[in-house]
Amino acid sequence: MDIGELLSYKPPNTPKRVQDDDNEEEDFENEFERQRKMRKLAKSRATDAGLVERTQKAQQKEPEEAVRAEKPLTDEEREKILKLVESEEFEGEVLDESTLKRLVLLFEKRALRNQEMRIKFPDMPEKFMESELELHETIQEMHVVATVPDLYPIMVELQAVPSLLELLAHENTDVAVAVVDLLQELTDVDILHESEEGADSLIDALLNQQICALLVQNLERLDESVKEESEGVHNTLAIFENLAEFRPDLCGDAAKQGLLQWLLRRLRVKLPFDANKLYASEILSILLQDTPDNRQMLGDLDGIDVILQQLAFYKRHDPTSSEEHEMMENLFNCLCGSLMYAPNRECFLRGEGLQLMNLMLREKKLSRNGSLKVLDHAMSGPDGKENCNKFVDILGLRTIFPLFMKTPKKNRRRILTTEEHEEHVVSIIASMLRNCRGPQRQRLLSKFTENDHEKVDRLLELHFKYLEKVEEVDLEIDHDRRDLDEGDEDAEEERNYLRRLEGGLFTLQLVDYILLEVCTGGPSTIKQRVTQILNLRGGSLKTIRHVMREYAGNLGDAGDTDWREMEQQHILQLVDKF
Repeated sequence: MDIGELLSYKPPNTPKRVQDDDNEEEDFENEFERQRKMRKLAKSRATDAGLVERTQKAQQKEPEEAVRAEKPLTDEEREKILKLVESEEFEGEVLDESTLKRLVLLFEKRALRNQEMRIKFPDMPEKFMESELELHETIQEMHVVATVPDLYPIMVELQAVPSLLELLAHENTDVAVAVVDLLQELTDVDILHESEEGADSLIDALLNQQICALLVQNLERLDESVKEESEGVHNTLAIFENLAEFRPDLCGDAAKQGLLQWLLRRLRVKLPFDANKLYASEILSILLQDTPDNRQMLGDLDGIDVILQQLAFYKRHDPTSSEEHEMMENLFNCLCGSLMYAPNRECFLRGEGLQLMNLMLREKKLSRNGSLKVLDHAMSGPDGKENCNKFVDILGLRTIFPLFMKTPKKNRRRILTTEEHEEHVVSIIASMLRNCRGPQRQRLLSKFTENDHEKVDRLLELHFKYLEKVEEVDLEIDHDRRDLDEGDEDAEEERNYLRRLEGGLFTLQLVDYILLEVCTGGPSTIKQRVTQILNLRGGSLKTIRHVMREYAGNLGDAGDTDWREMEQQHILQLVDKF
């Protein structure tokens, strides 16, 4: 070729990138393979930081000088640098409908290929391993779908959900764990809230495919001593939490499909405390929070005993970390939730739950706060009768009254406020006065005459404290009423009553109920002491009567209608005698 030809020579045009719609199946498979490798390299950017820094320095010189000035780069390093640069370009790409369709098609193809290879060569892993790696990598690629929840309906239309869930039963747990990881990201609550249509579409599809049962079956086979599988357990629990937050009504289905049993087994396993045990306690608490059927199921599965056994450790030991403290509180919340189902109180009684809670109160460890809440739940209402009498029998009065006389000082490690602590203690005493009969009741009433009626003095101290709080709330309500236009009066009254209860009225009602019970059922000296203090502090019996009439008129849903009517009559009779 002469000089003229060289000057006139033009290299052939670089082929333009083929449009998505024109790509053949092999083309887009190669394209995804390229993108997969680039993304994988992008993820490892942190480990290659030194390599990139060296490259950047080298770019400031001529290539030959750079090679001489710096430590020579290997071919492998050069390839890594090239692909890291290319991955920057890939990250800027946005997932669209056609890209999603190609991605799902590639996933389906690789899943099918892996299945065929496993069937064809069941005893020759080297034959199907490559297809398995490709399938695993494609699942990783699908994480990009979580960035565009508006495309979820298209993914559902393409039947990707059944194909993904089938892989939860894959022989290789690495594949199943990869699917769990993907589902956890797809169901992330923040992402779901970005697209209501996308969220509903995805969740409906998952529930139609019995996702809860499939996840539980996968949980059964995961080995938490393997780091990746332990993370798979954690991500599975995260999926349940995401779904429960978005669709609270599925808590019942998840429990029936084996989740409740698995959680109890996981809590019972004697392993060191870890993040998965914390998460298991949290999910159990969510399942019991607002689903009565789950509380019944917990009792049927001897779950009360499991929780009591787990809490027994904290009788004499404080949690060693904030995470372990959180798990302990979750277990107390589980116990409180379960005790709202009346038959579980018998399980609690038989399992010596009262003795455990009483010991926790005496030990003065962090578990004291939770044990107070549990005792309050176990002894309240008409179903708490046996627990109330038993608590007196196990010398619980010696434990509860020192807490009544002096609220422990609040500090950073105590999660109950002074008001919450006083409410629980007063509620326990009121429940005992309501439910105890015979010698147990006499022992209880005699407490109020000890040490020159010191407990009566404390009662009136609490009466004035909470009366003042309620009066402050009443002033706020009157002020707000003047500023608001007239609306639904009944709804407004109900809101205001709830506001007053939260502002201190509930504790005031309990305190005044105790006053009525001890004044009418105890020695006459108690009533004399009450009258004397009221006169000294400018109070009146009339105020107490008014509080109790309001209380009788607004009894909650505890117990059946007959019990409520009897309780109302009982309170009004106490008011008349007072």
